[in-house]
Amino acid sequence: MDYPTAAISLIRTEHRTLSALLHAMQHLVREIRAGQLQPDFALLRSMVYYIDVYPECMHHPKEETWLFAPLAQHTHAADADLALLRSEHENGARLIRDLGHALLCYEHEGVAGLTMFADCVESYARFYAQHMEREEKVILPLAQKTLLPEEWISLEHAFSDNHEPLRGDARELHFRRLFTYIVNHAPPPIGVGPLPVAAR
Repeated sequence: MDYPTAAISLIRTEHRTLSALLHAMQHLVREIRAGQLQPDFALLRSMVYYIDVYPECMHHPKEETWLFAPLAQHTHAADADLALLRSEHENGARLIRDLGHALLCYEHEGVAGLTMFADCVESYARFYAQHMEREEKVILPLAQKTLLPEEWISLEHAFSDNHEPLRGDARELHFRRLFTYIVNHAPPPIGVGPLPVAAR
């Protein structure tokens, strides 16, 4: 097996999943603001929860343990980028709390809270897009030049657990079910749920 290619593919797959959810949330909020869609708060809460918990439980810890740490041991070329990425992992938790709070305000305050929630969605989407771009364009290419074969094997195995429930833990099955719920309830073109109902 080509472990570097396999590991990088798994990391990018998780990035694409998170990007897709953020894009879906942006789309929903823009449609709501345009009066084309009624808010589905259960769906929005599920999306915020997934974007919050999946990176914290399944993605970021493995990046820091199996990618960032060995890379830092081999080279100082990425020190500044790694420090920034670790800081963003911590700051991201605060930003997602702000997003969750804004959603709660929107749900209880109605249209008055929509602007703040929409702004938080756009802000978080930009933040995370830049974060993932730094990992993919700076860290992964440097890792390809630096990490040892056995480190790639460990990295690939760690991220494989995120995609194989029998090898991983119960959290992965939970996230798979949550993702399925989101896809089944989000309206086209971002999911296969009911057709949009225009706001009145």
